[in-house]
Amino acid sequence: MVVENGDEIIGTCHLTIMPSLTFIGSTRMQIEAVRVACKHRGQKIGSWMFDHAISYAKEHDVSIIQLTTNKKRPQAKHFYEKLGFEASHEGMKLYLEQVA
Repeated sequence: MVVENGDEIIGTCHLTIMPSLTFIGSTRMQIEAVRVACKHRGQKIGSWMFDHAISYAKEHDVSIIQLTTNKKRPQAKHFYEKLGFEASHEGMKLYLEQVA
Protein backbone atom coordinates (compact mmCIF):
# COMPACT_ATOMS: atom_id res chain seq x y z
CA MET A 1 0.00 0.00 0.00
CA VAL A 2 1.29 3.45 -0.91
CA VAL A 3 -0.26 6.67 0.35
CA GLU A 4 0.36 9.74 -1.79
CA ASN A 5 -0.17 13.44 -1.25
CA GLY A 6 0.05 14.89 -4.75
CA ASP A 7 3.30 13.57 -6.21
CA GLU A 8 4.78 12.79 -2.78
CA ILE A 9 4.73 9.33 -1.17
CA ILE A 10 3.86 9.94 2.47
CA GLY A 11 3.13 6.42 3.72
CA THR A 12 3.67 2.76 2.94
CA CYS A 13 2.86 -0.66 4.27
CA HIS A 14 3.47 -4.05 2.70
CA LEU A 15 0.57 -6.51 2.94
CA THR A 16 1.11 -10.22 2.29
CA ILE A 17 -1.81 -12.64 2.34
CA MET A 18 -0.75 -16.24 2.87
CA PRO A 19 -2.28 -19.60 3.66
CA SER A 20 -1.52 -21.10 7.03
CA LEU A 21 -1.51 -24.60 8.45
CA THR A 22 -2.56 -23.32 11.87
CA PHE A 23 -6.10 -22.49 12.95
CA ILE A 24 -7.63 -25.12 10.66
CA GLY A 25 -5.82 -23.84 7.58
CA SER A 26 -6.94 -20.25 7.95
CA THR A 27 -5.59 -17.38 5.90
CA ARG A 28 -3.40 -14.75 7.53
CA MET A 29 -2.02 -11.39 6.53
CA GLN A 30 1.46 -10.17 7.41
CA ILE A 31 1.94 -6.39 7.61
CA GLU A 32 5.48 -5.07 7.15
CA ALA A 33 7.32 -1.89 6.15
CA VAL A 34 4.88 0.45 7.88
CA ARG A 35 6.19 3.95 7.37
CA VAL A 36 4.78 7.48 7.47
CA ALA A 37 6.99 10.37 6.40
CA CYS A 38 8.20 12.33 9.44
CA LYS A 39 6.54 15.59 8.46
CA HIS A 40 3.18 13.82 8.09
CA ARG A 41 3.16 11.93 11.39
CA GLY A 42 0.42 12.74 13.87
CA GLN A 43 -2.14 13.28 11.09
CA LYS A 44 -3.87 9.87 11.41
CA ILE A 45 -2.28 8.56 8.20
CA GLY A 46 -1.12 5.37 9.94
CA SER A 47 -4.60 4.78 11.33
CA TRP A 48 -6.08 5.36 7.86
CA MET A 49 -3.65 2.82 6.36
CA PHE A 50 -4.56 0.23 8.98
CA ASP A 51 -8.29 0.82 8.53
CA HIS A 52 -7.83 0.07 4.84
CA ALA A 53 -5.50 -2.89 5.48
CA ILE A 54 -8.02 -4.44 7.88
CA SER A 55 -10.86 -3.88 5.39
CA TYR A 56 -8.74 -5.50 2.68
CA ALA A 57 -8.07 -8.47 4.97
CA LYS A 58 -11.78 -8.91 5.67
CA GLU A 59 -12.55 -8.79 1.92
CA HIS A 60 -10.06 -11.65 1.44
CA ASP A 61 -11.34 -13.84 4.31
CA VAL A 62 -8.24 -13.34 6.44
CA SER A 63 -8.58 -14.76 9.96
CA ILE A 64 -5.42 -13.35 11.56
CA ILE A 65 -3.43 -10.19 10.89
CA GLN A 66 0.10 -10.29 12.23
CA LEU A 67 3.03 -7.92 12.34
CA THR A 68 6.29 -7.47 14.16
CA THR A 69 7.69 -4.28 15.57
CA ASN A 70 11.21 -3.42 16.63
CA LYS A 71 11.72 -3.39 20.40
CA LYS A 72 13.65 -0.14 19.93
CA ARG A 73 10.40 1.56 18.81
CA PRO A 74 8.06 1.52 21.84
CA GLN A 75 5.89 4.26 20.30
CA ALA A 76 5.14 1.95 17.34
CA LYS A 77 4.15 -0.85 19.72
CA HIS A 78 1.82 1.54 21.54
CA PHE A 79 0.27 2.59 18.19
CA TYR A 80 -0.41 -1.04 17.24
CA GLU A 81 -1.88 -1.78 20.67
CA LYS A 82 -4.27 1.18 20.29
CA LEU A 83 -5.45 -0.47 17.05
CA GLY A 84 -6.22 -3.70 18.93
CA PHE A 85 -3.07 -5.73 18.25
CA GLU A 86 -1.71 -7.84 21.11
CA ALA A 87 1.92 -8.74 21.81
CA SER A 88 1.28 -12.48 21.78
CA HIS A 89 4.63 -13.92 20.63
CA GLU A 90 8.34 -13.20 20.82
CA GLY A 91 9.68 -12.57 17.31
CA MET A 92 13.06 -13.84 16.18
CA LYS A 93 15.18 -13.25 13.08
CA LEU A 94 18.22 -14.79 11.50
CA TYR A 95 19.99 -12.40 9.13
CA LEU A 96 21.74 -14.29 6.34
CA GLU A 97 23.10 -11.13 4.73
CA GLN A 98 24.20 -7.86 6.24
CA VAL A 99 21.19 -5.50 6.26
CA ALA A 100 21.80 -1.76 6.22
